[in-house]
Amino acid sequence: MTTEQDDRRPRPTRHRGPVVLRGGEPSAQVQGSTTDQRLLDRRGPSDWVHTDPWRVLRIQSEFVEGFGLLAELPRAVSVFGSARTPRDHPHYTAGVQIGAALARNGYAVITGGGPGAMEAANRGASEAGGMSVGLGIELPFEQDLNEWVDVGIAFRYFFVRKTMFVKYAQAFVILPGGFGTLDELFEALTLVQTRKVTRFPVILFGTEYWSGLVDWIRSTMATTGTINESDLELFTVTDDIDEVMAVIQAADAARQAGEGGGGMQYVPPGQGPIEA
Repeated sequence: MTTEQDDRRPRPTRHRGPVVLRGGEPSAQVQGSTTDQRLLDRRGPSDWVHTDPWRVLRIQSEFVEGFGLLAELPRAVSVFGSARTPRDHPHYTAGVQIGAALARNGYAVITGGGPGAMEAANRGASEAGGMSVGLGIELPFEQDLNEWVDVGIAFRYFFVRKTMFVKYAQAFVILPGGFGTLDELFEALTLVQTRKVTRFPVILFGTEYWSGLVDWIRSTMATTGTINESDLELFTVTDDIDEVMAVIQAADAARQAGEGGGGMQYVPPGQGPIEA
């Protein structure tokens, strides 16, 4: 008995690497060249370098470059802040002091590698004899890595760069800054809140600058229930560099205790421990 399936005509088939494509008009499916031929033939338009599949390779290469560069990095802290902070501003001075304090306590300092507060933290770390790292980003306007960066890399993609900031850091220290700084702040808080990362202090430095935002988070977000009251404990606000170091070192000690067989992982206050 002839079935409907038996009556179906063979469909045109085309192979693209491991992918099999069937259906459509034969003229639309058949190509007059192979992948090797197109690779070796330099003729033709260059639009292919701007296609999404090619971008995937670029993204992959950025991850590989970043992982390779930072894999041997010692304990590190990412420091964020405004690129517009002038060198004679108290925020710049605080950045230098924080970078130096981190270096003296054995931490590498990671910044976005730009000017302003980022330069200040890199400068403090470098002058104190520590490792100063800059993770730059390709922007429409030129922005070179600052002169205090010992090890640097410039990324095309923000999301790759963000991964490096989190993956190789023990904590975030957030100096006063603009939209980019806020982006990194809330990215970190989201990762901690959702427990994508644990043992990760987020420290806002500069109580006067951050007070309005913190008050809004407390009086609006917490009271309307869009966050829990315990989420207010995911970050620390301070003007004291000694407190910055104490918070980072306490998390570091808890992390080491957990890895030493204590059976627990450090998580921010208010969340309770997670069984390892």
